[in-house]
Amino acid sequence: MILLLASLLAIGQPTKPNIVFIVADDLGSFDVSWRGGKIPTPNLDKLALAGARLEAHYVLPVCSPTRAALMTGRYPMRHGLQEGVVRPWARYGLPLDERTLPQALREAGYETAITGKWHLGHFKRDYLPTRRGFDHQYGHYMGAIDYFKHDRDGGFDWHRDDKVCREEGYSTDLIAAEAAHLVEKRDTQKPLFLYVPFNAVHSPLQVAERHQALFPDLKPNRRKYACMLTAMDEGVGKIVAAVEKAGIRDNTLFVFTSDNGGPNPGPLTDNGPYRAGKGTLYEGGVRVAAFATWTGKIPAGTIDQPMHVADWYPTLVKLAGGKLAQAKPLDGVDLWPVLTGKSGAGQREILINTTDNGGAIRVGDHKLVVAGKKVELFNLKQDPGEKTNLAGSESSRVRELSDRLEKYRREAVPSKQKPQPAGYKAPAIWGE
Repeated sequence: MILLLASLLAIGQPTKPNIVFIVADDLGSFDVSWRGGKIPTPNLDKLALAGARLEAHYVLPVCSPTRAALMTGRYPMRHGLQEGVVRPWARYGLPLDERTLPQALREAGYETAITGKWHLGHFKRDYLPTRRGFDHQYGHYMGAIDYFKHDRDGGFDWHRDDKVCREEGYSTDLIAAEAAHLVEKRDTQKPLFLYVPFNAVHSPLQVAERHQALFPDLKPNRRKYACMLTAMDEGVGKIVAAVEKAGIRDNTLFVFTSDNGGPNPGPLTDNGPYRAGKGTLYEGGVRVAAFATWTGKIPAGTIDQPMHVADWYPTLVKLAGGKLAQAKPLDGVDLWPVLTGKSGAGQREILINTTDNGGAIRVGDHKLVVAGKKVELFNLKQDPGEKTNLAGSESSRVRELSDRLEKYRREAVPSKQKPQPAGYKAPAIWGE
């Protein structure tokens, strides 16, 4: 064992896993072909089928809250980020007193990088990725940027190491190319944490020139969406190829998830049997396509136990040999025993979200959804499409889950989301 460790160190191979964490933006839960989707995603399929397909992986209804949960291991209602997204005009972001995942991994000896969308605050430099634990940054701070011009609301938003970068190209391609470059140029004396939050397949619906002729039989917007997903799948393939070329595939954990369910399900995206989509607390909004793959460590197959995006923080920090002791308590739990089949999750309690107007919580197979005075209870094992409201016939369970949801509501920090101020005008360059 000592000789093996010495050999690994001698060739610069880290004994801790490299971590490549990929996030899609607004992906329909069943638009990937490994789940029967009609849009081919061969590179994602190859990764997914080699690892654990996570069939009950929960996120938040929209972008920024999901990213906040991933970065901290804490529900976004503890940050005041539980409602909406961090808008371009926002004078707030992920609170500066929160310890982030890249900070924890850097403390554990990792080189850390983000290539893609941040979306957790940019109005002051202290909120930017290189001040929050990332050694390297490339991409954009906001959502819904132009894929070619890299701007939004007239403000330019493309940066490298949190400085303006005028690199031209289709954003999905640029993000993937930078991620592959970072793998190639990594510090071989350290393990790598590479966070790749694509802006694909979020609107605006814009297609790379090489894909213009694809999917002629689909309706116009669905065709554009399919082309955008194709570009992202190709990008994933480039990243995996870079990992394999570097000779570190066997010591690399790949994780993939969407930040929320697909918007406008039916015409634009496919959330399969799940009800509704992005922006809602129903399964179509918060239960997404996800997998975890690590050759020889995570058995291939499906995992049905519920898990939450906040769980990745403790899981990855523990895998990295980092410290989980911190001032702010975690909501996420270590998924490694579940991923490796060593134990189940049991009757897991997962907060979907809580806001001033309602919220949702899942405990075991049951899920409570509250919107104002409307109360719905579903048995997700029997009814994953949330078609049958059991609230009228299971009042005791409604009370139990309502009490649990109310506990979180009382603990929640007031939402930081505020309306756009009158006379708002975008700066020439975001983050400057």
